[in-house]
Amino acid sequence: MSDSNLHIAVIGSGGAAMAAALKAAERGARITLIERGTVGGTCVNIGCVPSKILIRAAHIAHLRKESPFDGGLSAQTPVVDRAALLRQQQARVDELRDAKYEGILRDHPNITLLHGEARFIDAHQLVVTLNEGDEQIVHFDRAFIGTGARPTQPPIPGLADTPYLSSTSALTLETVPERMAVIGAGYVALELAQAFARLGSQVTVLARSRLLSSEDPAIGDAVEAAFRREGIEVLNQTQASRVDYTDNEFVLATTTGTLRADQLLVATGRTPNTETLNLNQIDVEIAKGAVLVDKYLQTTVPGIYAAGDCTDQPEFVYVAAAGGSRAGTNMTGGEATLDLSAMPGVMFTDPQVATVGLTEAEALRLDYSVDTRVLDLENVPRSLVNFDTHGFIKMVAERDSGRLLGVQAVTAEAGELIQTAVMAIRAGMTVQEVADELFPYLTMVEGLKLCAQTFTKDVKQLSCCAG
Repeated sequence: MSDSNLHIAVIGSGGAAMAAALKAAERGARITLIERGTVGGTCVNIGCVPSKILIRAAHIAHLRKESPFDGGLSAQTPVVDRAALLRQQQARVDELRDAKYEGILRDHPNITLLHGEARFIDAHQLVVTLNEGDEQIVHFDRAFIGTGARPTQPPIPGLADTPYLSSTSALTLETVPERMAVIGAGYVALELAQAFARLGSQVTVLARSRLLSSEDPAIGDAVEAAFRREGIEVLNQTQASRVDYTDNEFVLATTTGTLRADQLLVATGRTPNTETLNLNQIDVEIAKGAVLVDKYLQTTVPGIYAAGDCTDQPEFVYVAAAGGSRAGTNMTGGEATLDLSAMPGVMFTDPQVATVGLTEAEALRLDYSVDTRVLDLENVPRSLVNFDTHGFIKMVAERDSGRLLGVQAVTAEAGELIQTAVMAIRAGMTVQEVADELFPYLTMVEGLKLCAQTFTKDVKQLSCCAG
């Protein structure tokens, strides 16, 4: 079968699905792309793009109210017009969705878009219930599953009967609540908690154990300290045993007492969108709803591939897009693999959190003999001139070879500096090699060089731009 005769069914239209469709089409396949909802998936519509717009607006509001330079620059609490901010936010979302998804699909000669819900009949056929009501059978040579995930609803008694906010609905809230309770202590929960606090809400975060419990403990401690400086209340070791909604007020019974709020945001994870696909019928293996894939992004059924948040891969859009692209290559005869050994993660709080590679605890569990260093930001010139030295950079290295194994950073613009660490780990660099590199002066990324230098010297004894 030539590539030009190869027909691939792609279910979904988000980052993974679009990458798979475009790569396979580029390699000569014909694509039928099936989307039951809004084209573009989570990232552009209800995830990365709108959330980062909200977070940036909240950051600007915070700086107008309070900054390290208030001794010489006047400051005042801004008037927040959330409805106007929302209109600006949604206009940019609409613009990007059209430019990066809808417009591409309209103009692509080898991709046909069907609006409807797909389910597998067998390993070479789908039935699509079109949004207009009819059904259409789609025969395919290969298929790709890129259906994403949705916010999880935890089994808290009473919660389902209340108008609580998910991460999706919180982004389209037209007013800023006076009091907001947040259940969850991961990336999404903490990003939105701080954003609403900076826009004017009194925010309380309920953490089942502690903030960012899967990360190095110092990261959670640093974020909690930042939240407390801003007046955000953090309740560790706290769970809601019941949620009620009466007289326009949420009442949470918790292990530490009763909590009342005007809005309740629940952000405790995401659930893969796989239950309507009929995967059991065709023996595609799943675990907790997530599609299991091999290093080639193929499922347990030959010819059927998957990537993104509906799989057991990390839930980052760049992982989804990379997986989709490689699946597109493999569905058309290639053998591309997805290497996640140097995968960056970024949380867009202030300070930001960025990580790559192994934490100290993970390295020890893998039987590495490790050497670690933690650099306080008071040793980073960029932080000093910003008058913002809260946070740290930590490096984990293999003791004997000095090879860099992991980096964790809690700093302003940590998301910008972490890619340098990604490339260093990918290249197998040692901390000494990182220390010997040229880094531009008065940048946050120079903190990586300074942290690497601490393996062999006291950076407090160096001149401010010493090599």
